[in-house]
Parts: sequence; C-alpha cells; structure tokens
Amino acid sequence: MDIAAWLDSLGLGQYAQAFRDNEIDERVLPNLTAEDLKDLGVKLVGHRRRLLDAIGALGTSAPVVLANAGTVETAPRSDAERRQLTVMFCDLVDSTALSARLDPEDLRDVIGAYHHAVTGVVRTFDGFVAKFMGDGVLIDKFPVGPRKFPVIPT
Repeated sequence: MDIAAWLDSLGLGQYAQAFRDNEIDERVLPNLTAEDLKDLGVKLVGHRRRLLDAIGALGTSAPVVLANAGTVETAPRSDAERRQLTVMFCDLVDSTALSARLDPEDLRDVIGAYHHAVTGVVRTFDGFVAKFMGDGVLIDKFPVGPRKFPVIPT
C-alpha cells in the first residue's frame, strides 16, 4: 500500500513525510491511535478524525495493492464466521439420593453403566462426548463430517 498516495487521496498529503520518517506502513497503519497521530504532528482534530475514520474503513476494503510488489493481496476478513454447533449436557436424575442408598463401588458401577449408555446413544448421532463430570455428560455435535477425536472411555 502506498501510504503517501493514500494520504493524498484523503487531502492530507502534507503528513506523508512524517509517516515515512516514522516508518508507518500498511502493517502499522491499522493500529494508529489519536495519540500516535498527535506524535506524528497531526495537530488538527479534524485531520486526526479523518485519518482515524479512513484507517477504520481500510479494514472493510477488499483488495489491497502493495506499492512495491505490484501484486494484489486480499485483506483479512473482519466479519466472523458462523458455524452451527449443538451442545448438550446430560445429567443422571436423583443421583444424590442414589448415592445415599448405594455403596460407593455399586454407585460407580451404576454411573459407569449410565456413561456407557449415553456414549452409545451419542455415537449413533455422530456426536462426541466432550467430558464426563461425575454423573453428568457434556456432549457436542458438529454437523459437518465425523469428529476425529475418540469418545473418552469410562
């Protein structure tokens, strides 16, 4: 990006030398603040505001032409990518009352059988058991392709 030409297009070409002297290029430009512009000698508030607005608009432009290379490079996207993700938390009902009635070893077997049953159902829907938390199970499902991570064994 030719910073001097960009400043000229804004009617602010008088600052080109200050930008050059301070090595302001297309990598530094998006991070400039009003304070930085003051340090560069941009004394007028209106000029600083115009520069900050123009810098902000750079993030929404599509191609950026590099002055020396003569090549076109795509500017990074500023919008977020949306993906659908289904998450479910499954909990064993009345497990506290069950723990009061059973020996710890028996309770472990019951919760293990519960985890095994939940894991089987989750697999039939191409889901993934993200985490076992006591008597709870955190499950997620990605709509595109199978998950590469194995289901955590109990």
